[in-house]
Amino acid sequence: MNWKTFYAMLQRDGHVARRNLLPMLMQNLLQPLLLTFVFGRVLTSSGMMRFDYKNVLLPGVMAISMVLSGIQAVAMPLITELQFTKEIEDRLLAPMQNHWVAVEKIVAGMVQALVSGLVVIPAAWLLMGSGVHINLDNVGLFAAICLLVALFSSAGGLALGCSIGQTQIGLMFSLVVAPMMMFGCAYYTWGSLAAVSKVLQYAVLVNPLVYASEGLRGALVPQVPHIPPLAVVCALIAMDLSVLVLGLTKFRQKTIG
Repeated sequence: MNWKTFYAMLQRDGHVARRNLLPMLMQNLLQPLLLTFVFGRVLTSSGMMRFDYKNVLLPGVMAISMVLSGIQAVAMPLITELQFTKEIEDRLLAPMQNHWVAVEKIVAGMVQALVSGLVVIPAAWLLMGSGVHINLDNVGLFAAICLLVALFSSAGGLALGCSIGQTQIGLMFSLVVAPMMMFGCAYYTWGSLAAVSKVLQYAVLVNPLVYASEGLRGALVPQVPHIPPLAVVCALIAMDLSVLVLGLTKFRQKTIG
């Protein structure tokens, strides 16, 4: 492993991300923050929704922002580099093993996901106004959940970026990202699905966003009912390892082919 080369590539991606920081934040945060304003401010202030719903919504919006940011930060450039500009060939000539190029992309995606997620907290807090009661007593759990969610989003972006073509980007968001958001317990708690359908409640457990949303609730607003943190951490670790192995395997197949 050539750490100097790895760090140089990471610096290059960081420089590009800094130059496009505002567009990146607007792209990843505009929709979640608009939903936050409508559901967390307008509907609660008008009495159409309970005031404490803000505590349910904030961790879910943070989870969505992290997952979307990590996927887009890795998948979108990778699709272009593999199929259009062929820029990936220049990276593969770097003096280190090829799979470290994929690892570098995952690390860069994790950083962007973490930034997008952390920015949500003050932004959503300002949009929703009073009534949000965040508890930061368990900083260790919060940091662990954030890192696991960021790893899943960036590794998932690697797997998607190596699996779909440029003409299938819209299909990816329609068939993968959109259902993940709607059934990811971001706008409601996992326990509340029991009133709708027990089958649906357990079926959504295959969705990684469920564990991201519920894990952040357990870390930030433990007074809100949530899945036990130990179950969340174990599920996220298993899913992270799965998408990481899949992403690295797909990347190897693409670059060799």
